[in-house]
Amino acid sequence: MASLIDELTEVLEKELDRYRQLLPITESKTRIIIKNDLQALSTVTGEEQNITDDILALEKKREQVVSNIATVINRPGAVLKVSDIVKMIDKQPKERDRLSKVHDELKDVVTRLQKVNSHNKELIEQSLELIEFNMNFIQSTRMSPGNNNYNKAAASMLDAGNVRTGMFDAKQ
Repeated sequence: MASLIDELTEVLEKELDRYRQLLPITESKTRIIIKNDLQALSTVTGEEQNITDDILALEKKREQVVSNIATVINRPGAVLKVSDIVKMIDKQPKERDRLSKVHDELKDVVTRLQKVNSHNKELIEQSLELIEFNMNFIQSTRMSPGNNNYNKAAASMLDAGNVRTGMFDAKQ
């Protein structure tokens, strides 16, 4: 069981390291979204994806280790949490403290990442709302007859049916 605890701690330490690498990238994403730099956003998103792939692989490994621990102690793995394991190894202070420390740090970093991602989501939603507003504004001014200066040639084009009413061609 001690080797499984060590393995779990090592996996969580690796996960923590990857999350720590992800945090500054996600924070830089906020500045990139504000600048509306699509090229940089694409680059940063690619970096994020690479780290996220590593985290997912580590997460699967963590789940397997926890499942192995659950098998050893004869408990269902689906309900066994790292905090439960920390309580179980109370008589092994060195392992308990190491596991508890990495678990707490991991929770803190993930919480910070969630806050930054939530803020980024809000910024993107605001940007999309602004884009939608601008598109609606452009479309409404384009279709408003009072703002256009038509001459006789333009009126004859209307009669010929050459003017499209929408901003996008839906047939494409």
